[in-house]
Amino acid sequence: MKTSDFNYELPDALIAQAPLSERSASRLLLVPTALAAFGDLGIRDLPLLLQPGDLLVFNDTRVIPARLFGHKATGGRVEIMIERLQGEGRALAQLGVSKPPQIGSKIALDAGGQAEVLERVGDGFWTLHFDVAEPLEDWLQHAGQLPLPPYIQRPPGADDAERYQTVFAREIGAVAAPTAGLHFDETLLESLRARGIDFGYVTLHVGAGTFQPVRVDDVLQHRMHSEWLSVGAGLVEQVQRTRAAGGRVIAVGTTVVRALESATRLNEAGDGELQPFEGDTRIFIYPGYRIRSVDLLLTNFHLPESTLLMLVSAFAGKTRVFAAYEHAVRERYRFFSYGDAMLLFPQEHVQQEPDA
Repeated sequence: MKTSDFNYELPDALIAQAPLSERSASRLLLVPTALAAFGDLGIRDLPLLLQPGDLLVFNDTRVIPARLFGHKATGGRVEIMIERLQGEGRALAQLGVSKPPQIGSKIALDAGGQAEVLERVGDGFWTLHFDVAEPLEDWLQHAGQLPLPPYIQRPPGADDAERYQTVFAREIGAVAAPTAGLHFDETLLESLRARGIDFGYVTLHVGAGTFQPVRVDDVLQHRMHSEWLSVGAGLVEQVQRTRAAGGRVIAVGTTVVRALESATRLNEAGDGELQPFEGDTRIFIYPGYRIRSVDLLLTNFHLPESTLLMLVSAFAGKTRVFAAYEHAVRERYRFFSYGDAMLLFPQEHVQQEPDA
């Protein structure tokens, strides 16, 4: 399986550079199973596409203002992109510098205070300790800059602070938004409640690695970045009740699929059994792997040759997904984080396990 197999042509004009005036004004591409026709709908049609007793699972992570700027003692400029908060003023980060910093060196921060370089971690990451006036998590809220995705060709504006968060964001720690959740506003959520749809939540702190391309020709040689997640006992009970009553579990975004699959264990019958789980995951889902934890997937359109496009292809089938993307390009859907959404039904396929 080659990375190039997941490439597609996308006109730059279709990459959404800003959110629509209303969250729930986005379009929704319905992708049924087999050869059924695609449906060009709106996200506000979602309540009619779901059934009473279905369970929508959201990712309640909250994006931190993770981008900072400063300078080394030599005067060289430094851009800091925090990847993960580690407590006690420490954070894992990527550094944009002309030369790698020395261990123990200090970075003077434009927003005040300084960061000390403690160690290099893997390829391109560093552990920093921040000496700032407040707890790091609080300080970032006014000192950091929102890290918009690299394909948005503009600096963040005042509206992004609100629109690049979901309305249910509460667990601070992501450096990228779970973008499928950006389509939901209180009006749409109320319509879903009135329809008899239940809501559940997981937390997966989306890392900057979600935007990194696959850099190997052989997909199976790719190593996923690590992300922290939590699937609580309450959500597990909700899923069990939903399934017992004949309802469906609908993942709102690929991050929810990654969280639920990471918390799913095979039982003796070979079926997936969701269990509470908290910790890191490097799960890599690609075509051939059977996704057991969800029945439908609501997601945005994803970058060419990305692991998220591979995940979607594993769920609905690569041929079906690429036909849907061709349709979306023809019909001028808006792509990526601030773009439109698609509702995917699953395919039947042969099981293959991913890297954990």
